[in-house]
This record gives sequence, structure tokens and C-alpha cells, in this order.
Amino acid sequence: MNELRTEILVVGGGLGGVAAALAALRRGRRVVLTEEYPWLGGQLTSQAVPPDEHPWIEEFGATRSYRRLRDGIRDHYRRNYPLTDAARQHPALNPGAGWVSKLCHEPRVAVAVIDELLAPWRSAGRLTILQPARPVGADVDGDIVRAVTVRRLDTQATTTISADYVLDATETGDLLPLTGAEYVTGFESRAETGEPSAPEHAQPQNQQAISYCFAIDHVDGDHTIDRPARYDHWRSVEPDFWGSPLLSFGAPDPRTLRHKPRVFDPNPGDDALAVDADQSREQGDGNLWTFRRIAARDLFAPGHYASDITLVNWPNIDYFEAPVVDVDDATLRARLDDAKQLSLSMLYWMQTEAPRPDGGTGWPGLRLRPDVVGSADGLAQAPYVREGRRIRAVTTVVEHDLSQAVRGASGARHYPDTVGVGMYRIDLHPSTGGDNYLDVGAEPFEIPLGALLPQRMRNLLPAAKNIGTTHITNGCYRLHPVEWNIGEAAGHLAASCLDDDRQPHEIQAKQPLLEDFQTLLTRDGVELRWRDGVSGY
Repeated sequence: MNELRTEILVVGGGLGGVAAALAALRRGRRVVLTEEYPWLGGQLTSQAVPPDEHPWIEEFGATRSYRRLRDGIRDHYRRNYPLTDAARQHPALNPGAGWVSKLCHEPRVAVAVIDELLAPWRSAGRLTILQPARPVGADVDGDIVRAVTVRRLDTQATTTISADYVLDATETGDLLPLTGAEYVTGFESRAETGEPSAPEHAQPQNQQAISYCFAIDHVDGDHTIDRPARYDHWRSVEPDFWGSPLLSFGAPDPRTLRHKPRVFDPNPGDDALAVDADQSREQGDGNLWTFRRIAARDLFAPGHYASDITLVNWPNIDYFEAPVVDVDDATLRARLDDAKQLSLSMLYWMQTEAPRPDGGTGWPGLRLRPDVVGSADGLAQAPYVREGRRIRAVTTVVEHDLSQAVRGASGARHYPDTVGVGMYRIDLHPSTGGDNYLDVGAEPFEIPLGALLPQRMRNLLPAAKNIGTTHITNGCYRLHPVEWNIGEAAGHLAASCLDDDRQPHEIQAKQPLLEDFQTLLTRDGVELRWRDGVSGY
């Protein structure tokens, strides 16, 4: 067994973990960062999900370091890819011209930019990255986490890392059960939270769907994959609330719940530079090909791409048959494999049976692109996890803190201890309890420091989607820029506690300390309040 000692341990190298590590490193602290998948970046990279962002992201509503990540992605394309002159000169370059985001791109580009951001600290010996490694144990003394043990997935060697502060930036809050921290999963009851959309009784196993995303293009030839083992099962599934078979181009509209047919039209020859992704005006999923397109061939030199590349993250690959959090390892493996079978079945159906506009069936020219997602089977390295464990926090964000229907013209709740901002509709995908979409308009919101503080643990901090939200408010606090902001605030908090010999709860509870901390965040480029006049959708 190996042993390491550091000041701040960040377990989980997704967006929150990377942001937390960078914030602590900028503050002069030593950091160990662990990640179980080959790529750092979580939902942006190993899960292959282009950033879900609010309409004002180009001007405000994100931290300075998140903007550096976004700018770095565009700069990477401008430096390394044969863009057309018009695309290169476009100030808001959207390489994929996808409708889901103003910055749709190949996941590997984000990996390169993240590696660039971390490189100076690694070469200086201030940052140690253990990868691929998964947490398997913890040494806890009362309310203090003394150390965490991780196991490498390639060699099975274990390393125990002791640290002053431990940040859980895993995708499902893996450190919470390992450390004995109090947490919640699934739906809370309306009696507990008072939320209008909550059920009467708590449903801890009722969790949002996961998805195994994949990238495809459309080229000459027959690229049909082998018939998936579970194809007959998934071809027969037709959920009561769906309005069509799951393997189709139709799905419920999240906002109306009425069945919504979609079009699938590969390489439509649209004007890629004219795409203006704005979810407040246009959902953009009319043509599934362009919805999450990550490479628009017309933005690059003729012949560079034989086809557009699109990312399949559609409702039809949402796996909501059973939960994947707080189940034993064998059950987890079986359910993840079933989720993979759903995604492969969707692809096989598109290649062989999907109705074409010309009256034919199937697009055998659809080609799976394992090189784009960095895996052997062609699916993303990791499942897209929308919801995991959430801490029992000092402050829990509830639906009526930001729901448009409840808040009206008053806007979202203002928190005196805000450490950042975010915006997205409350967007819950179908869940393992058999629930349809829950989609609620929201107001631009703040991130309270109290939501980053466990009720009992003293040096364990959440740094991703595992903060003090509910099942419902997790639906808008789980997106890319918000997760980054959460991690950045957690990294700063741990560094400030070390600088001043304080505890996290003390900084939140004492006004002078809180104001000093918020001043520090502002100085480092963290926006704490929304601009006047900004309303949600």
C-alpha cells in the first residue's frame, strides 16, 4: 500500500473536481486529485455531453475560470483545426453548430484544454493526479475524515491519501457512504421539503435516468453494428407515458408532456454559422441530428470531415428501468450493461429499421465513432449521471426558492452567503419510479455556501452535484457551469480555512468572515449575484 500526504484531496476529476483543484492551487495549496476514468472533465468529456448552459453565458453568469475553459476550447480549434475563414473569425465559434449549446464540441478538445490548465501545477509538483483510481475506503475520526484510500483500476494497487480537507467531487457522491456522512437519494417527501412537485412520501430509489451517450457520423458504406443481445427487449419497450416505442424518434415534450415526434436528417446542409442556440427561445431538438451536433463539417475546410459528427444524448437512450445508486456492485454492473444495451439498440434500430423520409428504412451509413469518445465499445467512457447522493446540508435549496410559478416577479431567493450563480430550468428526466419528465420554469439562482456544508462533518465538502439540493432542484444545479462554480467555491473554501485556521461552518456563520470570503471569490472572478433585469424561462 502506498501513502500520500497533502493539504487538499479532491476525489473525482469531473468539472467540479477540476475547478476545485485549480482554485486551491491558485491559492498556493498542495492538491491530490483522483479520477476513475481515463479523461478528466466528467460530464463534458468522459460522459461526452456538450455543455448545457443558459442564454447569457457569453456575457455573464459564469466564473472567470469557467470562461477560461470555454475560451480555451475555441482557441484550441482556431490553433489546430482547418476552420473556414468565416468560422475562425466568428467571436462565438460553435464548432458543432448544435442547438443545445452555444459551444458544442468534441469531448477530446475539452480534455486537452483541461490538461493545459492543470499542466503548470503538475510540473511544479503542487498537483498529483491519480488516475484511473476509485475510492474504496476512508479513515474517519468522529466528524473528521483523516484519509481516503483509492484503488487503481489498472494495477489494483491502493493508495491512502491523508489530507486536511477532503472534497467529494465524484459523480454520485461516493465518499458520503464511505465516510458515514449523512445524505439523501431520490425524491424527498413533500412533508420534508414543502415542494409543490414532491410526492407525499419519500422515494429514495426513485432516481433520474442515466444515459450512455455515443457519437456517430453518416458516410458511405454499411456500418451496421452486430445485433445487440438485448435488442428484442428494448425494441418492445413502450412506456405508458411515452406515446411511442422507446426505440423511435419520438418522446414526450419535457414542458408539455405531450408526445413530440422528431425529425432525423443526417448532414442537412444547414447554415452552421446561423445557428443561435438559446434554450429560452428554441429547444432546438426538431432535427435530432443537429440538436447535439459536435462537428459541423461546413465550418471546416472542404473534405476535412466526411460528415458532421453528432452526439446521441436523446430521451430515447435514457435508462430508467432501475436505479444505479446505493446498489451492490454486481447489480450496478448489470444495470450499467443494460443501459449500454439500450444505447446500442437505439443505434442498431436507426441503422436497420428507422423510417426514412424517402419511405425506406434504416441508415446503414451511420457509423459509430469510438475514437471521438475514447472508448473501445463506441459508447462514452462513463454513463451520464444526472443525480447521485446529496449531502444533508446546513442549507437545502428547494423548489420554491427558484420556481417561476412560485416566485413570480420577485425572482429567485437571495442568499446572504451566496458563493456563485447559475441558471437552468428545473429539468428532471424520466425516473426509475416510473415518472415522466418534470420540467419547471426557473429564475436565475444563487448558490448558497450553506448548501456546501454537511450538517455534521467538519472537513468533508461536496464539490459537484452532491450539494444540499433536493431531487427536484438538483435538476437545475447539475449543469456544467454550475458544477464548475460549486467545485471552485469548495476549493477556495478549503484553502481559506487552511490560510486562516478556520472551519467551513465558522466562515459561513460569522458575518465578517463570510464577507471576507465573498470578497476573495469576487476578486478571483466568481459572480455572486445576477445582473438586474435578468429573468428566467
